[in-house]
Amino acid sequence: MAGHARHPPFHLAVALLLGLASLIIPPTSRAQPPPPPVTVPVGLIIDADSPVGRIAHTTIPMALDDFYAAFPNASTRVRLLQHDSGGDVVAAASAALQLMTTQGARAILGPQSSVESAFVADLATRAEVPVVSFSATSPSVSAAGARFFSRAALSDGAQAGAVAALAAYFGWRRVVPIYQDDDYGAAFVPFLADALATVRTEVPYRCALPAGASADAVAAAMYRLESQQTRAFVVHARPALAELVFAAAADAGMMAEGYAWVITDGLTGLLGSIRPPQGVIGLAPHAPDGNTPRMRAVRRRWARAFLRDHPDADPDQAEMGCYALWAYDAAWAVASAAERLGPGEFSSAPPGLVGGESGGPTDFSGLGKSASGEKFLAAIANTTFDGLAGRFELVGGELAVPAFRIVNIMDDARERSLGFWTLEHELHRKLGEPNSSGLAPVIWPAESTVVPVGWVQPTSGRKLRIAMPGGVDPGYRPIMHLDVDPATNRTVAGGFVIEVFEAAVRLLPYALPFEYVLVDSMLYDSLVERVGSGEFDAAVADITITANRSQHVDFTLPYMTSGIAMVVPMRDQRSNRAWVFLKPLRYDLWLVSFVFLIFTGFVVWAVEHRVNSEFRGPPSYQIGTLLYFGFSTLYFAHREDLKSNLSRFAVVVWVFVVLILQSSYTASLTSMLTVPQLEPAIGDYASLWHGAGRVGIMNDSFMKASMTRSGFPQARLVRYRAAQDFHEALLNGTIGAIVDETPYLRLFLNTYCDNFTQTAQTNKTGGFGFAFQKGSPYVADLSRAILNLTESEEMSSIERKWFGDAEGCASPQGSQFTSDSLSFGSFWGLFLITGATSLLCCVLHLATFLVASRRRIREAASAPGVLWKDRFHMFLKLFDDKDLSSHTFTAKDRGRSANDAGASPGVAHVAAGSPLSVSNHTYDMSDWSVSAPSPAPAPAAAGEVELAAGGGHTEGEVAVAPDPDGISDRIVAGHQEGQ
Repeated sequence: MAGHARHPPFHLAVALLLGLASLIIPPTSRAQPPPPPVTVPVGLIIDADSPVGRIAHTTIPMALDDFYAAFPNASTRVRLLQHDSGGDVVAAASAALQLMTTQGARAILGPQSSVESAFVADLATRAEVPVVSFSATSPSVSAAGARFFSRAALSDGAQAGAVAALAAYFGWRRVVPIYQDDDYGAAFVPFLADALATVRTEVPYRCALPAGASADAVAAAMYRLESQQTRAFVVHARPALAELVFAAAADAGMMAEGYAWVITDGLTGLLGSIRPPQGVIGLAPHAPDGNTPRMRAVRRRWARAFLRDHPDADPDQAEMGCYALWAYDAAWAVASAAERLGPGEFSSAPPGLVGGESGGPTDFSGLGKSASGEKFLAAIANTTFDGLAGRFELVGGELAVPAFRIVNIMDDARERSLGFWTLEHELHRKLGEPNSSGLAPVIWPAESTVVPVGWVQPTSGRKLRIAMPGGVDPGYRPIMHLDVDPATNRTVAGGFVIEVFEAAVRLLPYALPFEYVLVDSMLYDSLVERVGSGEFDAAVADITITANRSQHVDFTLPYMTSGIAMVVPMRDQRSNRAWVFLKPLRYDLWLVSFVFLIFTGFVVWAVEHRVNSEFRGPPSYQIGTLLYFGFSTLYFAHREDLKSNLSRFAVVVWVFVVLILQSSYTASLTSMLTVPQLEPAIGDYASLWHGAGRVGIMNDSFMKASMTRSGFPQARLVRYRAAQDFHEALLNGTIGAIVDETPYLRLFLNTYCDNFTQTAQTNKTGGFGFAFQKGSPYVADLSRAILNLTESEEMSSIERKWFGDAEGCASPQGSQFTSDSLSFGSFWGLFLITGATSLLCCVLHLATFLVASRRRIREAASAPGVLWKDRFHMFLKLFDDKDLSSHTFTAKDRGRSANDAGASPGVAHVAAGSPLSVSNHTYDMSDWSVSAPSPAPAPAAAGEVELAAGGGHTEGEVAVAPDPDGISDRIVAGHQEGQ
């Protein structure tokens, strides 16, 4: 303890050191306070009394406060210079000029409306002062027209695709836009019309209302819309005008069941101000972070600030819509861009007027230019951050479009989410999930859950005027006819076309009143043009759908298919065929039969010629026998006695095939010679084209123009009106054929089917359809009704009623008989059987021969010094020789054969001039061998030839006894003479 007391305490030492340091360090090196931030004046032009102006008055200061609270050490600070334009363009321009000249604004937020923005953007571009608008959504103003203009909001043109997707999803074929007739509304309609056209939805008329329209003018416009057909509307207007529209629509009964209303994002973002009726569908930009804690906190602070700034406001208006989100992000972007540039860019003097006198007229060309304007514009364009409305990023001066929310407006202006729309995935219930396509169920006006069809019959009750051509020929009454009741003077229509049309109308989900109007007989092209001109609402007739006609009208789907075909007379061709006996069999069957005749004859010869003397002889004789035997089997006239069971089996199978062929040939030839062979006088269209005969066509048909365009000579075309005229012209030879559509030809043949026939169809047509005016909403509904009718039994019943059954025409005797030539395809199984049988017999015979003659074949093959050609010749000689071991030869035949044949083919050396055996003595040739001695014969009589083996002769040689008197030569000669 005493030791520790001698040292000074530690804290005293530290205090002494700090005191010395304070004395040593000079006072000039102490830390200085940071310089104050540079003020950046930014103008704000709004209509303070408008809903958007009130929102901006609260939102933009709040956004700047939040920015500098997040970045307290910022070197710049935006100071707002607010001006109230009162919605006047001149006031907005004057405020902008004052901001850019006397107040030195480096940027301008606003103006509020698109009309004001277009004027101010032009001034700002000249002065090079950036203008950032958060509410000018009209496509009429853009960075393309004013370089220093940037839109921190979505362009109205971006939501046109979402409206078109809704129309396609709900099946609306007609949509009427109700819009404010100024730059804000009128610039949106072309984008909407183009988007609707891509989904085949028409804009039949437009309802343009002035911005200052009175309630009475709006009510009159709504009553006019109520009397029309369309029931789907898109409202694009400012809140004040939109409130008048919804009030007048409710009074006119247009918020009832069957109506559909869509509002754009400009109204959806102000639901608290306009309070649209229940059942309306709204579009709103999607804010990805709408339910985060930060967003909820901002919304609560904003609501309190809005009600504090505007005590008279309705609490329902204290909701941050799209305009509040865009204004917040726009102010944040300007503050962020100013901070990125730094205080150096804003330390210079602000721009001012150049060359102007105070109090004199303003010279816009002399407006000074800011040195930092270009950099400030670039900084704003390159600013990106995650704002309240989503990712803030300007692409070409426009805010990128992320997605749109589809909401259903409920009571008290509450939103009910239905889904989302994106350019890539169209409509989906959940964003980012392509499999969740579609929307949630919608509650429509009057709390209806039934999807409106988008249009109805006009409330004026006017009936559709349906044109029908009169003067129909009695021969075509089953297709269509129109009569006038003389007692009631009422038009009564009937026929296939009329029944189909009326059945389709009954299937529509609504009543469709119409009346038939009788028109004079005319070309259907003229009738279609009259419908297209508006003289008639539609034409119901047997009108063929063609490309030319579809330019004037819209056709329903075809209710009856058709094609171009010919009707020609039938002619008997029996007397014109001298070679008719060849026709029963087609060329392939003739050829195969000939080949099998030769093959069967060859197989029989190959099996029989060694055991049957009838198949032996000189080569020409054997070939003749082979051919004769084969062909004689066709008539069962073969006389040769077959010895081998193999050949008998092959012939039995072949004769069975011949029997079937002969019976078929006889039957076919008999029918060709006895039954009338009626064939079309003109086989096809090519024959008609290259011929010289005239062609009949219907009087009002499109066939004349069609055939003339295809190059058919017009002089050969003859027009007829009645089916009876066609019949008489064909009989007297005036025309050679009728070319028309298949329904007419079907009726003609039902009446005059004797000695006429329809050739194969040569060309398809569009079929029969009902013609309506361009853009008629009935076309789609009737087309669906026709499809449903076609798939039901009712269509078949109507067709049978007026056209009869397909086989209803009683054909003339023999006119429908055809006798085709028999082909190989009908008999290939029989030929397969007989071919396999003959081949098997041939193979078995060859195998038997090889086994029986294997010793001789082996000796011939092993003989030295013999060429392969000689060996082959020896083999053929051996195969051609008689089979003396066969039971078909007697002992006498064997002896004679031995004398005839001489030495065996297996002998290597044959004595030249060796005489054949002429001895009356009989030898058993089966006991012979070229390698063993022959049995000793009986003592030879005088004049006999002695055959000996061994005794000094080489093995394999035959020794001939001496014949000094030449007796053997004389006997041989006599023997040959006897033969």
